[in-house]
Amino acid sequence: MTRTIRSALIGWGIITGLILLEFIWIYSRHGFDGFQAFMQEAVYTHIPIALASVALTWLLTGFLLWLILTGRLTKAASLTWAGFFILAFLYINILRERVRYGDIDYYTQAAFALIRNQPLPDTYFYPPLWATLLSFLTPLGENGILLVSWIANVLSFLLFYFLLHRTLELYQFKPYAAALTATLFLLVNMPVLRTFMYVQVNFHVMNFILLSILFYKDRPLLSALMLALAIHFKASPAVLVLAFLLPLNWKWLLSFACSLIVIALFPIAFYGTSPYLDFINNFLFINAPHGLSMHDSSFDSALGMTLSYVRADAAIVRILVLLAKGITAAVVIFLCVRTRGFVSTGEGKGRLFDAIIPLFLGMTLLSPLVWEHHAIFLSLPFLLLLKKLESPAEWISYGAVYLLVFLLPTFDYFPWSYGRLLGILILLLLLWKSHQRSSNTFFPLFNTWVESLFDLKTQTKTT
Repeated sequence: MTRTIRSALIGWGIITGLILLEFIWIYSRHGFDGFQAFMQEAVYTHIPIALASVALTWLLTGFLLWLILTGRLTKAASLTWAGFFILAFLYINILRERVRYGDIDYYTQAAFALIRNQPLPDTYFYPPLWATLLSFLTPLGENGILLVSWIANVLSFLLFYFLLHRTLELYQFKPYAAALTATLFLLVNMPVLRTFMYVQVNFHVMNFILLSILFYKDRPLLSALMLALAIHFKASPAVLVLAFLLPLNWKWLLSFACSLIVIALFPIAFYGTSPYLDFINNFLFINAPHGLSMHDSSFDSALGMTLSYVRADAAIVRILVLLAKGITAAVVIFLCVRTRGFVSTGEGKGRLFDAIIPLFLGMTLLSPLVWEHHAIFLSLPFLLLLKKLESPAEWISYGAVYLLVFLLPTFDYFPWSYGRLLGILILLLLLWKSHQRSSNTFFPLFNTWVESLFDLKTQTKTT
């Protein structure tokens, strides 16, 4: 077996070398224009993305062979790696079919605006850090920025899988159960797919947030830095800071404040303070009256669109939106303070891990725009509710959340497309009903069943 795998890896290496030699030969003789004679642009194909898809798949194949040959694909890690490769090969093949993307255009326009000393476009609603980083890629042109951002998103998603797996273990999922849960959840997941399609920054943001949680106990300085980076990529994670205030860890809080300032100085060093002023103006613009989209699941859109059919006054709509957000904020803060049972009894450092779960819903529901891809931020609270659900009605409601938020494709049809908002509110209700519970009877049985099932299959194969 080892000899066969070694031969396969050698063959993989030889073919890789031949591919590189051909690339070098074409480029050295004809430059990039020479590749046109060796390629055809098929229907619905963006050649750089197609080649990147093939290259990543090929590299992952070599990586898999190397894992097997070096013995790193152990029994304990096999289910984790199986989920990793299934998700990687699936989404890379799906994404290869895209021709043009969405939000990446806003990022690209912002990067070029910085280079030209122009204001950030009014479609860019993020702190300036991401646009500043992309501005260094502007010599590559728009397609170059697209390609680099696309590859970064794929790699970030694969990291997200591992971090979600590790975070579930932190919340008392056993390794096999964490691997199976993360794989099945991400395998068919509309917010994941839409994040990919728009080349959004959600994977980067979630990775920073999960790293902040994972580093909190043993590496508080890194934890503070990770959350500061998340906020500089997207402002909404600032809501999560409330959970870090509860343990009153002054070392973490001071590190977080310093990290926010230091990271902010990076864009300022290149482009001054005006991008931050542009960001503030753009953010305020979101809250001004604007066209409504039926796949924006915010209170602003749902109430505004509903009341537009009866020609309600804009002031009334605004009051109702503020009332809905005020009630939501009060519920989320209450849950932040009172939630128990996900990890701890609510004392000491463990208090953070319980308190942060409802805040993920707060950072989503309180936003003036809630696009379908934002539901990726609900991954952790949704999966952790597996520990607390008890009655059949709760399980049916949980299934409704899964359907409305994570399974239904995006569509625009009033009022049904606002079912996603309903799903998020049901998720909040389930958190409310279970906030004082410890683990249910299902979760320990699930943990034990997955471990024993995998062990049984391994033993049978060995025998």
